Amino acid sequence: MRLLLDTHIWIWSVLEPHRLSARVRRAMSSSTNELWLSPISTWELAWLVEKKRIELDTHFEAWLPRALASAAFREALLTHDIAAAVRDVRLPHRDPADRLLVATARVLHLTLVTADESLIAAKQVAILANR
Repeated sequence: MRLLLDTHIWIWSVLEPHRLSARVRRAMSSSTNELWLSPISTWELAWLVEKKRIELDTHFEAWLPRALASAAFREALLTHDIAAAVRDVRLPHRDPADRLLVATARVLHLTLVTADESLIAAKQVAILANR
């Protein structure tokens, strides 16, 4: 599987791995699966740190390279096709990060790993639910 980590899944995998379900941990550790991460998640984390909704053990600039090196992530670059695909994303809210992650999963044919019930219920893309 080609797995796109939702921002909270990525953060949990680094800071609170006990919050990941056994199924998600197995999928993320399987050498047959590809792990993808969007720079949208980096942007979202930077915003959460700035707003003091997440605390890191060091400065963001020092934490980020360690977190990115924690797994063999492929970078799901934000492209014009992905930005345009946001128009067709139907979610019960207008969160730009969620809309961009769903569009990324759709355009790049990735399975979104998430615990976000609104994304799971929306059935916009293939989902690996953290339950």
